[in-house]
Amino acid sequence: MSVLGSGEIAARVAAVRERVGRACARVGRDPAEVRLIAASKTFGPEAVVEALAAGVTDFGENRVQEALGKQAAVAELAAVRGLSAPTWHLVGHLQSNKARAAVGAFAILHGIDSVRLLDVLDRWAPGRPVRVLLEVNVAGEPTKFGLAPSELPAAVARARGLVGVELVGLMTVAPRVADPEEVRPVFRRLAALARDHGLRELSMGMTDDFEVAIEEGASMVRVGRAIFGGRR
Repeated sequence: MSVLGSGEIAARVAAVRERVGRACARVGRDPAEVRLIAASKTFGPEAVVEALAAGVTDFGENRVQEALGKQAAVAELAAVRGLSAPTWHLVGHLQSNKARAAVGAFAILHGIDSVRLLDVLDRWAPGRPVRVLLEVNVAGEPTKFGLAPSELPAAVARARGLVGVELVGLMTVAPRVADPEEVRPVFRRLAALARDHGLRELSMGMTDDFEVAIEEGASMVRVGRAIFGGRR
């Protein structure tokens, strides 16, 4: 059984969708423009399937190895309940030695943070372009992965020159703060960078700040704790 139980996960999903809707309404956006990605790191297949049954279709994992076994178990449980398999996103840092496994396991890779990693992904592209988002360390935090904004033009140019990579957008992880208003400039800056480079997808915002991220243009929000409860 999941940590919270099916009813509670379903209620949490509904509450998150309500918050998404309110944030969209404040800035005149259509909630259909925002993809809810349930960040399922450390939560078992049963919890994922309960969220899937509640209407969540996209799930984000941080580690390739953890995801591989979970994906198979989720597919089996989902089939038993007559549910379609989810779309999987890699939202954590990708090591180059895990790139080959990642391109076959995830629909979109969010945390691509170097030209070298783009080249590795191009080498392992499985007969079709790998969809990627470039991670930008907008706040310049030394403990975070991501390209500096000044490095972005070269990375965008490289990505667009590779036949095995499809660059679809940008991603960031904002600093943890008590008041989400403090990170609004981070999201606003990422949105501006995306516009500068003609990129549509913006993966930004998590449980504590996704409403501000939506107000600033997020097309994907990565929400874990608000759906599944505290990490195990």
